[in-house]
Amino acid sequence: MRRLKDRVGTPLAKRLQHVSPLAMSALALLVGLLASYAAYQQAYLWAFGLWYLNRALDGLDGLIARLTDSQSDLGGYVDIVTDYVIYAALPIGLVAGAPSNERYLALAFLLASFYVNSASWMYLAAILEKRSAHSPDTDTTIVMPAGLIGGVETIVVYGVFLLFPAHIIWLFSIFGTLVLFTAFQRVVWAKRNL
Repeated sequence: MRRLKDRVGTPLAKRLQHVSPLAMSALALLVGLLASYAAYQQAYLWAFGLWYLNRALDGLDGLIARLTDSQSDLGGYVDIVTDYVIYAALPIGLVAGAPSNERYLALAFLLASFYVNSASWMYLAAILEKRSAHSPDTDTTIVMPAGLIGGVETIVVYGVFLLFPAHIIWLFSIFGTLVLFTAFQRVVWAKRNL
């Protein structure tokens, strides 16, 4: 999906070349936090729109960096940290806005799955980086091993969370399970390839 995203986003990124990639990351973070607040306020359509604006802005930071030859390790680091802030804040906003014990348990399971998944790919990415395992089509700051759940799936599923908040317990549980399966996939890949 990266090639499609780049093809679609490049015309806009060219118009925004004067904006620093870090400023674009900061703007994406702000919009994502507003989406989380809208979810907390149960303004789900606003949250939905702001979520997708956040994702569009998040995609532009890297495009601008590549277009202006200003890619940096700091930029890649800030990008992933701001992504994770929003990946946590939006589900928290959904649950805090309409709390129940069951919703908090589903939230805890979802966030725990993210924690395990982060360890599964970030440490593996560090090992692959140490081994200089970049491929010719690596456009990101580090090598990110593929899995069932990635960026595109997360974008779509978070949209579903916002469209169907009444079913958040099941949605969090299913998505958390798929995220854990993704972490398991990477452990199997590491066993075979390391």
